[in-house]
Amino acid sequence: MPKRIVALTEETTEWLYLLGQEDKLVGISAYTERPPRAKKEKPVVSAFIGGHVKKIKALKPDLIIGFSDVQAELARELISENLPVLVTNQRSVQQIMDTLLMIGRMVGAEKQAQIWLDQCKRRIEGMRSALPIAIAEQIEQRPKVYFEEWDDPMISAIEWVGELIEIAGGENIFADRAAGLASRERYVTLEEVQERAPELFIGCWCGKPLDKESVLQRAGFEEVPAIRERQIVEMDPAIILQPGPACLTDGLDVLSNIMAAHLSKKSATL
Repeated sequence: MPKRIVALTEETTEWLYLLGQEDKLVGISAYTERPPRAKKEKPVVSAFIGGHVKKIKALKPDLIIGFSDVQAELARELISENLPVLVTNQRSVQQIMDTLLMIGRMVGAEKQAQIWLDQCKRRIEGMRSALPIAIAEQIEQRPKVYFEEWDDPMISAIEWVGELIEIAGGENIFADRAAGLASRERYVTLEEVQERAPELFIGCWCGKPLDKESVLQRAGFEEVPAIRERQIVEMDPAIILQPGPACLTDGLDVLSNIMAAHLSKKSATL
């Protein structure tokens, strides 16, 4: 059982804190925001793509946990130093839950992990079965959503975000691309967004704030319903673009509130 863990991404840190296993953490990512106290208590040893290999090695970790192919080069460097590395690549809501359970099992907290995940599953199923009456009766009333992770190139929602949009009562207009493992598989064009006519634009640019003015000035975007009606919302990447506890809780809550607010405004205009 690992006792000295380095978390190269935020979701692992948040999860270990939730499980009461934070004493096992000896190093974290610079992008860690949840919980806020983590950065005060743990040394920062990595960004997202890169990391301080010598500093990580000096911590004598018995497990380093990373995420996705984006960290492949960092993982290679750490492995070349004979360090134990686990890189996960969860993309769907179910894969996120499976990964969280696996990590819980690895640190001897399977029971706590299972209890938390069972509560989460019940909550999600409850939300699915308690969608607004207007949506339940007329599926076409689900707001069509364009979720943008990056602006240049334009990147649409990753798989778990698309699923959470659906759970919250919306329709991901690029659901056909959400399962793409590489971000380039989720590139979209201005013309494609125009054609799919989203009613809601959710901007969630990883690493920088949403620039609404630049969105409004995109060529031809003035005819997109979401832009024409100024239905442009910004989300915090820390609560939705991390494949861990945050997206399943606070991220889903915010999405649900966004959908409810949009439907309320739409109903008021009918």
